Amino acid sequence: MTNVIRYPFETPPAPGEAIEVADGVLWMRQPLPMKLDHVNLYALDDGDGWTIVDTGFSTRKSREIWETVLAGPLKGKPVRRVIGTHHHPDHIGLAGWFQKEHGAELVMTRTAWLMARMLQLDVQELPTEETVTYWKGCGMAEDELAERVAGRPFNFADCVYEMPLGFTRIQQDDVIRAGGRDWDIHIGNGHAPAHATLWSRDCDLVLTGDQILASISSNLGVYATQPEADPVGEWLESCERLSKLARPEHLALGGHKLPFTGVPQRMRQLIDNHHGALERLLDHLDTPKSAGECFMPLFKRNISGGEYGLALVESMAHCLHLWHEGRATRTLRSDGAWVFQAN
Repeated sequence: MTNVIRYPFETPPAPGEAIEVADGVLWMRQPLPMKLDHVNLYALDDGDGWTIVDTGFSTRKSREIWETVLAGPLKGKPVRRVIGTHHHPDHIGLAGWFQKEHGAELVMTRTAWLMARMLQLDVQELPTEETVTYWKGCGMAEDELAERVAGRPFNFADCVYEMPLGFTRIQQDDVIRAGGRDWDIHIGNGHAPAHATLWSRDCDLVLTGDQILASISSNLGVYATQPEADPVGEWLESCERLSKLARPEHLALGGHKLPFTGVPQRMRQLIDNHHGALERLLDHLDTPKSAGECFMPLFKRNISGGEYGLALVESMAHCLHLWHEGRATRTLRSDGAWVFQAN
């Protein structure tokens, strides 16, 4: 079988080190303070400097690791450009640092840059009324709700360096030159709006960000900013469209986990896994249930602790997808929760 998923590099690089995955392409990692404890970053050799893809969180430790990388694997050559695949803080956290302290150009999709800068400027000491209403609409557990309402929420600015004005836009069908290669830009959605992926014209490399990952499925969440969004539908559309570009020999360089080949097979898995989850959810909705009461059919286990928030917004996303498709109805329960029932 030619489309088997394989992992050419079994051991990831240690912090401050790099692995050359192709000529002039280095793979690095930064730690994250969560269950998914790392983010992958890449450096493309442009001769007189580097283009880096994604940055990690903005923390003192992350900056120290970058200083070690700059002096070591990057050989003291300047970082002239940062490509941000999407707006999430583990990918864009130090983009502003590279802009302000290293004079780098920031390259992103327009929506991703606007999202990142807007969120970086939006510091909240307590959850907004809209957010609390949304949590109730998801059927958030009472103990979780009480704790979150009383505490300071996560703020983007907590781990994203100040982002100055100015960026260079990329969009669907653009071509960008980096690392001695031409890369076609193809946009995905669902995990993050206007997520850029880069497909090399000159070799079998694909920089996938979080749009295509090896052994985990990217979080698909709905938030108070757009409470009736359909990221599951956007994700499935993106996977079907991008899968037409994929070849078994492509080496996918993703934002997490290990680089891998067998991209067509993996994309089919991602698509089928979500369709399977939706079918299990539909069976579960034989009686009205809130998103907070749907973890077991979706994730096949109970969820608590640090994973609860991400699980809740993903559960809501799947319930809303069935509602958008007309496969389920929703009504507002007396406690403020939306409950969904299969048609």
